[in-house]
Amino acid sequence: MLLAEVARVSREVAEASARSRKSALLAELFAAAPAEEAALVISYLAGRLPQGRPGIGWRALARESEPAAEPTLTVAAVDAAVTELAAVAGPGAQAERYRLVDALLGAATEPEQRFLRSLISGEVRQGALDAVALEGVAAAAGVPAAELRRAVMLDGSLPRVAAAVLADGAQALRDVTLRVGQPVQPMLANTAKSVAEALAALGPSAMEEKLDGIRVQVHREGDDVRVYTRSLDEITDRLPEVAELARSLPGERFILDGEVIGQSADGRPVPFQEVASRVGSRVDVSAARQALPVVPYFFDVLAAGDEVLLDQPVRERYEALAALVPEDRRVRRLVVEDPVGQAADAEEFWAETLRRGHEGVMAKALDSAYAAGRRGKHWLKVKPVHTLDLVVLAVEWGHGRRTGLLSNLHLGARAADGSYAMLGKTFKGLTDEMLRWQTARLLELATSDDGYTVRVRPELVVEIAYDGLQRSPRYPAGVALRFARVLRHRPDKRAEQADTVETVLADGS
Repeated sequence: MLLAEVARVSREVAEASARSRKSALLAELFAAAPAEEAALVISYLAGRLPQGRPGIGWRALARESEPAAEPTLTVAAVDAAVTELAAVAGPGAQAERYRLVDALLGAATEPEQRFLRSLISGEVRQGALDAVALEGVAAAAGVPAAELRRAVMLDGSLPRVAAAVLADGAQALRDVTLRVGQPVQPMLANTAKSVAEALAALGPSAMEEKLDGIRVQVHREGDDVRVYTRSLDEITDRLPEVAELARSLPGERFILDGEVIGQSADGRPVPFQEVASRVGSRVDVSAARQALPVVPYFFDVLAAGDEVLLDQPVRERYEALAALVPEDRRVRRLVVEDPVGQAADAEEFWAETLRRGHEGVMAKALDSAYAAGRRGKHWLKVKPVHTLDLVVLAVEWGHGRRTGLLSNLHLGARAADGSYAMLGKTFKGLTDEMLRWQTARLLELATSDDGYTVRVRPELVVEIAYDGLQRSPRYPAGVALRFARVLRHRPDKRAEQADTVETVLADGS
């Protein structure tokens, strides 16, 4: 299939406002895709490269390249080129990457070049992400979307399941089952503003400490143990402590869901970034283990023995978990059978969790199943809300759906010497109306524009919500915001009324 067809549909999906229209456009394309290319086409329309991010920055992608006059570039050729790009390493790597990018863009027409730049940079935002892409596949294959969604949850890969169902129809769905050794997409949580709100929404619930670590899914089949991340990457060799614990448990066959954290000598959790660095280390695992031992805590079990537990309620899954995992390796929890009568107990559990250094609590309806891959209404997370008023120091031009708009904000706090210390970037939380307004306003404040980043006078204040701070040597204050998102612009505030670095550090301590 020509890449031009994929680029065309991506553009039309971005322009379509109705979800039904988006799904119909995708269904038509997926039905026309050759069986051997279906998984690639679906990945591209969902904004992903099967190889992951190939390490190509905008400096390489923004280089001028004369577009091809006619579309001849195929999806398969793009896949081969990206595979070659991802493999480049060693001396002269940058020059070789530039050469390969130039060759790929030179084989593409202008619309294809725009799509490729967005795809390679991870900026495809035309609304054709997994949920809509899944609906398009279901329509193309003539299968119920709910059955396809469950199969994808169990398999962990929309492109893989979609390719099978487009080739073999409904039978492919029946062949997908939960298997030890095959990671499944984890169940996710929505947000509640308070413990009271969570209990009112859920009724009888389990309150659990929300640990700020690395989500892990642990599979055991006899002596074979595998550990997967939330994104389904295998990291068994980087977490020998987890594998050792799994082998020590009484069950011979199971799938556990949990969190890995680091702890200081007094038992308090260490910052997330330290754990992420430990898990991300690919060299000298023994040295990394000695420098920062990590501890797994488990809160759910998806399978035990020959029994699949996904459809069992939380209260029954926890009984199975307790039979497998000792209490000191289970996440601390409080069962709230009576949300009204036990409200004070739930609030105290929340307060104690924060005093212990954790980031909040999870509330889980006791009668709820494990909805793999879904951010459902039966799990609610409650965390303290951090907000700051920060100053916009610069902004990046958007891509894909945000082409022509100023999108990614560079955020700074006031420093003691009167300058501004950058704390990170975000494009999250911005509505279309907010994007249009800030584009107009920031262009009025612009001092330079290199075609990618617009530097502005530090005058516009924005209210930012964030989940906490992480250490960062990249920024002058030594910290960066975690999961920052824009709540609103504050044109009513002057820059000198924005928060200071001192305030930021105190709020995140």
